[in-house]
Amino acid sequence: MPPPPTVGQRIRMLRLRRGMSQEVLAGLVGKSVSWMKGVESGRLQSQPRLSILLLLAEALQVRDLSELTGSRSVPVRMFGGPGHAALASVRDAINATPLAVGIPQGTVQPLSVLRGRLDAAWRTRHTSPDHRTALARLLPDLLRDAQLAVHLRQGDERRRANALLAQTYGLTQMYVAYQPAQELVWRVADRALTAAQESGDPLALSCAVWFLVQAHRESGDYTAARSINEQAMAALEPHLSEGGVDLLAMWGALTFELGFTAARAGDAGEAWMHWDEAGRVADRLPGDYYQPWTSFSRVIMKAHAVTVAVELRQGGESARQAGNAESVPIPSRPRRGRHLIEVARAHHLRRDQPAVLGALQLAQQAAPETVMYNGFARRMALELAESGPSHLRTQARDLADEIGLTV
Repeated sequence: MPPPPTVGQRIRMLRLRRGMSQEVLAGLVGKSVSWMKGVESGRLQSQPRLSILLLLAEALQVRDLSELTGSRSVPVRMFGGPGHAALASVRDAINATPLAVGIPQGTVQPLSVLRGRLDAAWRTRHTSPDHRTALARLLPDLLRDAQLAVHLRQGDERRRANALLAQTYGLTQMYVAYQPAQELVWRVADRALTAAQESGDPLALSCAVWFLVQAHRESGDYTAARSINEQAMAALEPHLSEGGVDLLAMWGALTFELGFTAARAGDAGEAWMHWDEAGRVADRLPGDYYQPWTSFSRVIMKAHAVTVAVELRQGGESARQAGNAESVPIPSRPRRGRHLIEVARAHHLRRDQPAVLGALQLAQQAAPETVMYNGFARRMALELAESGPSHLRTQARDLADEIGLTV
């Protein structure tokens, strides 16, 4: 019998399967290319620490650590958070599509009423610390009634109903993201795009594409994310002059997504170029404007700068941007929580552990359910609780307990 593959050989096999270079994978886990070569070749004898294995697992889309180590079976979902308590009911609502046979069950409402309910649901998401729990109470009925509105209408009203359904699916993706249900993310993203195309509404289409780009990038398919993004922007550009402020904001949001994807791929020049272009679009928006679907606004650009620097593993730049943006007044609680997690990641690059803990505590205060389901936050909290400075461990363990980690 041949000897079992080493950790390094397993990493190399999984990396090649993903079509990823050593340079890209090393950048995603914050290590040098020489370190990655040493691990894969076996020149470095010691196994990577748990925190690094978890970063590798995320980058390589691994479900269980045993795929990397050959032993110690630990589901990676432990570090992405448990499934939300209401996930099953939301899944049922996503799957329950009205059929043409028989009389569909649900509430047939004017589209203006559905529009008001959807807008109220977005406001609930942004203002609630427990935003997933709050959305779970609204989504099943909203999905059912939006699907029914499309089913029972024709002509212009059907197109308007499809635009509402596409945006309802976008809100649903906000709920199912970071849950142990990747199939739902793709189902919702695909249905949103179909409904948006049926609507013929450039705003609905841009919204659906924005969510689809997220799904492709989070799966590691940067080529598809960029291609879809660019195709959508080419289709939207002719409508910008008469599209209003919301479509202009979507143009800015999609411009930044090109930069985000480039940062994930390690292309610093392209990432910062698109961030700068998005900033010029944001400057054309009203000062108090904040888009509910994408958070695009003037105020979000400083937060986006932190994300770009962190994804590029630029330690000094990420710390500088975090200093500029740590208290930026983002009106959405979950988006503010996510931004503070990015600030914590910036401090983590500089190994400033007290600052990491402080940023995570602020994120927990802003949006506990954002922290609970964020893999980066959970890994940093676990690392601090297990191996951080002794004077920080009590606070770190309290935080780990709050977000459902067993230390």
